[in-house]
Amino acid sequence: MAFKTVLATIGATHAQQDIDRAIAIAIELDAHLSFLVLGSAVPPFNADYPFTAVWIDDRQEKTAALLSVQEKAAQACRTNGISFDISHRCEDRFVIEHDIALRAMYVDVVLMGIGVRKDIDLREAVISAAVFDTRTPLIILPEGSNANLRPKNVCVAWNSRVEAVSAVRASMDLLKDADEVHLTLVDPNFAHYGNGGEPGADIAAFLSRHGVDVVIEQVASGGRPTEDVLRQHVTEIGCDMIVMGSYGHSRLRERIFGGVTAAILEDCPVPVLMAR
Repeated sequence: MAFKTVLATIGATHAQQDIDRAIAIAIELDAHLSFLVLGSAVPPFNADYPFTAVWIDDRQEKTAALLSVQEKAAQACRTNGISFDISHRCEDRFVIEHDIALRAMYVDVVLMGIGVRKDIDLREAVISAAVFDTRTPLIILPEGSNANLRPKNVCVAWNSRVEAVSAVRASMDLLKDADEVHLTLVDPNFAHYGNGGEPGADIAAFLSRHGVDVVIEQVASGGRPTEDVLRQHVTEIGCDMIVMGSYGHSRLRERIFGGVTAAILEDCPVPVLMAR
């Protein structure tokens, strides 16, 4: 599908870079840009101090910072002449997650800026709301990189699971417009119930029928973590986006043990489109 409505989630930190990149993406796509400026707040019954002027002052200070970011973003949108709406939320993680989910139901893609990605509570709220609650494609923007949603060289991290299929379908328009699509399997399993006798051949055939120019690449890990192999591979072949399914294990297991998704969230040199 074409991305015509973009929800950009940004925080109080790294705000200018996140604003600039979201606007650039909206202009590139000729899309409506919906900004949601987020700040995590400790509810009074969980705070380390009583519900007094100290707590109120802290909440007001955080809200003021978000309002400042909101005004900067609004002014930048007006200057660039793009269609936009904007709001802010300074609440605890679960209230924020609910609000993001309400917004994510009516957009084509959610952007996670650097400020949100570096705040654990905000990051988990955005992932839960977009990836799990509304199944809206999520794009994680890297630090120090010019991001765009018209990549020319894409790496699809393939493992023959439903989550990966969802990511491929969510990114089909991007894949069709790309010059190169590298279908990458790390240590493929040739068993029938693994990746099959010809790992990657089935999804490659599916993509080719949609006009995607795809190359299957089977990569040996040599005992290294899958996420390290993927990061090195995309750097070597010059990819400008990774497409991957999110959280192959249960959410609880991922939270305890980590995994490829969690590791890629922490550090990746290019934008990552995740779906489930």
